[in-house]
Amino acid sequence: MARITKEAALQYHSEGKPGKIEVVPTKPYSTQRDLSLAYSPGVAEPCLEIEKNPETAYDYTTKGNLVAVVSNGTAVLGLGDIGALSGKPVMEGKGLLFKIFAGIDVFDIEINEKDPEKFIQIVKGIAPTFGGINLEDIKAPECFEIENRLKEELDIPVMHDDQHGTAIISAAGLMNALEIAGKRIEDVKIVVNGAGASASSCTKLYMRLGARRENVVMCDSKGVISVHRTDLNESKKFFATDRNIKTLAEAVEGADVFIGLSVADVLTKEMVRTMNEHPIVFALANPNPEISYSEAKESRPDLIFATGRSDYPNQINNVLGFPYIFRGALDVRASKINEEMKVAAVQAIADLAKQTVPDVVNSAYGIKRLSFGCDYLIPKPMDPRLLTEVAPAVAKAAMESGVARKPVDDWDAYNLKLRDLMGYDNKLVRQFTEMARQNPKRVVFAEGSHENMLKAAVTAKNEGICIPILLGNDERIEKLAASLHLDISEIEIVNLRHDREEERRDRYARILAEKRSREGATYDEARDKMFERNYFGMMMVETGDADAFITGVYTKYSNTIKVAKEVIGIREGYGNFGAMHILTGKKGTFFLADTLINRHPSTEVLIDVARLAAEAVRFFANDPVIAMLSYSNFGADPEGSPASVHEVVRTMQERYPDLPIDGEMQVNFALDRNLRDRKYPFNRLSGKDVNTLIFPNLSSANTAQKLLQEMGVGETIGPLQMGLNKPIHFTDIESSVRDIVNITTVAAIDAIVQELKEA
Repeated sequence: MARITKEAALQYHSEGKPGKIEVVPTKPYSTQRDLSLAYSPGVAEPCLEIEKNPETAYDYTTKGNLVAVVSNGTAVLGLGDIGALSGKPVMEGKGLLFKIFAGIDVFDIEINEKDPEKFIQIVKGIAPTFGGINLEDIKAPECFEIENRLKEELDIPVMHDDQHGTAIISAAGLMNALEIAGKRIEDVKIVVNGAGASASSCTKLYMRLGARRENVVMCDSKGVISVHRTDLNESKKFFATDRNIKTLAEAVEGADVFIGLSVADVLTKEMVRTMNEHPIVFALANPNPEISYSEAKESRPDLIFATGRSDYPNQINNVLGFPYIFRGALDVRASKINEEMKVAAVQAIADLAKQTVPDVVNSAYGIKRLSFGCDYLIPKPMDPRLLTEVAPAVAKAAMESGVARKPVDDWDAYNLKLRDLMGYDNKLVRQFTEMARQNPKRVVFAEGSHENMLKAAVTAKNEGICIPILLGNDERIEKLAASLHLDISEIEIVNLRHDREEERRDRYARILAEKRSREGATYDEARDKMFERNYFGMMMVETGDADAFITGVYTKYSNTIKVAKEVIGIREGYGNFGAMHILTGKKGTFFLADTLINRHPSTEVLIDVARLAAEAVRFFANDPVIAMLSYSNFGADPEGSPASVHEVVRTMQERYPDLPIDGEMQVNFALDRNLRDRKYPFNRLSGKDVNTLIFPNLSSANTAQKLLQEMGVGETIGPLQMGLNKPIHFTDIESSVRDIVNITTVAAIDAIVQELKEA
């Protein structure tokens, strides 16, 4: 994991525009007419409609997609009562998570009021603005009264995530753990250590799922909460046991489940050994659990273990729940988040862990194949399927329990809407970065003395994305780094032309000459080539001295492609390779190919590009829906490139009848399914939204990709190389530092996938 310093955290929150969220206009505002519609006099019309029918506020305002994250700062993370203003960065962060995971807009509201009654009245007063209220970081026991009153007195969803988020996620993990252990929730003995808001909510949810009250023992800092104590508030009295026990050690003896919501190091190995067979221990204190991972695993081999930390298996993380629960609730205009909706979320999260895991998720955590079991009880936070599994389950439960005011009548359309949200706000970039950080790879930067490439290498190292290796003259690189105030003291520099690299040049030359001996290559010729950065760097990857290679800011890509074919080679089963760019934006995620490699592709080349693109899209947990593009539609022009593309479509449909692919078609028909289906009802993509665009030649593909990027339609990631045997990736002379960092991230992921395939 990347180390977060105080300086880095403060810089992140302050640089550029301070804070983490902003308001962005969603309607045109460039003309006087636009402004007259937005404000006076045009704004009067929706006001009058809302006055007549308040429900139309959902039609004319942001209310239906706007959540308030509300706090008084009395229980902020692990910082305690630091005040409303001091908690604002946390509330902004919660708003950011709502947006990036579920497309929900947020206003963070910090209220400087500790009196529960006054706090309740303030929230009620601002409630008309919002479609939902997320209460955050409010201390117990006041949080119970605040949430209960607001749920009763407001007609929009209200949830205190500190209570219910952990309850829902831990319940999903617990249900799956019990299934693995072969136990029933009705029978198990549960010990809960901690008696705050989260512990109370967790325990009540377990009871709703079948746990028996008489089988639950709760402990606080003074020991077991029992009927024999006289210092209990009303919340704790509900959980008081009549058993004659006083300590945590006595409570866990013979227990099946331990849930820790307290402090570090209160559970010992000896205590765990006294538990029943196949014990379940969820040690959820953060940042350090009630028992460390190493001690827990040493305690006994039949243990099923979870924590709140991302660096161990089975992370109980609230982000698995709250964005998607509110998404489902908002989409059916639920009047509340009730118990049925929480249980539906529990079941959906638990069930997702039993499904086949996409390669993109496996790679994110450096695991060849995640599968349901002791080390995979619940989905990973970066699993893109959470939105499309949890939100619909919550929406259905709201409808079935009678709190939905706008039921979903077309679930296929609803799921398409959710899939569009999955690509919003660079979610893929975040996924890629997290994937790379889990298992940093050795990435060679061909042009180490180029300013942007040097900056990118340092950035990638500081962000934990990779272990960079710079090719070039060491003195020149060190001088450039000093002038740019870059710390490269821990970055390896390889001067491929230096005498000390003679042995490696010789070794690489012999391997390359032998590999291409049947193509007329000689050792002397290969040895001369080892003085060239692309040959030397790619041989580092070919021989395992490095894991991936980045090049292109000095070299024409056509020359680099030739070297890649010679040194690395094209994957078996393909005669060609290609490149893809991924575009993420408000309209979703789109995959564009071939944007770099093949200038004037033949029919066979385009077939390979389409096959490779379909495989790449599946890797990123998407089902490919492919449009083969041209300037004409479905055979209208029988000559030139349209005829070639037409033949590609015919061949692909014959070879892969289950793959949604059609064309040739113009891009407007590809992206507008209603227009396409109305004009060409025979098309094989009927009712589907295209996410993969295959262009007829390099000129059109590269121009479209750069045009979209320059116009700011969305962030582009790439080029992603498709079809070479090893991770070789290309930039170009215009690449910015961030472009190179993004490509480096992709190269690192490519290396992780390669390693998993070879394992």
